[in-house]
Amino acid sequence: MNAFDPTPLFRSAIGFDRLSRLVDSARAASEGPAYPPYNIERAAEDSYVLTMAVAGFGPDDIDITAQDNVLTVSGKAAAPAPEQERRFLHRGIAGRAFERRFVLADHIQVQGADMANGLLHVALKREVPEALKPRRIAIGSTPAQEQAPALEGREQPALAA
Repeated sequence: MNAFDPTPLFRSAIGFDRLSRLVDSARAASEGPAYPPYNIERAAEDSYVLTMAVAGFGPDDIDITAQDNVLTVSGKAAAPAPEQERRFLHRGIAGRAFERRFVLADHIQVQGADMANGLLHVALKREVPEALKPRRIAIGSTPAQEQAPALEGREQPALAA
């Protein structure tokens, strides 16, 4: 199945146009370049680690940006100095520039990044704001007459004592 038609979804749902864009961008990303290789690991319930193999790049060569639910990791290797020019018999370690984009779900925040042994580790965590978390509402904690005005022509039912 190469095509997905969201038309039936749009007939009965409102605000899901972002889902269609997300599916399109995921399909385009899967057809894109495969360099550098990466892993996405679930470290805990709401924590993730993105690990990228960036051999030949230093911390100053890599730029990590998070904006509008998109994490962009790009790298540009420094050009070797003329006195350091080498003649390779085989060159298997890529030193080309790259850019990888990852779409982040709502409330995913970048916690930090670390680099060791040619691997870049980016820590991510889901942090849902308190206002969006579900909360329990006690029944009978506030009289209904104080919360909502009386309907026209109807009396408010009395609360049982």
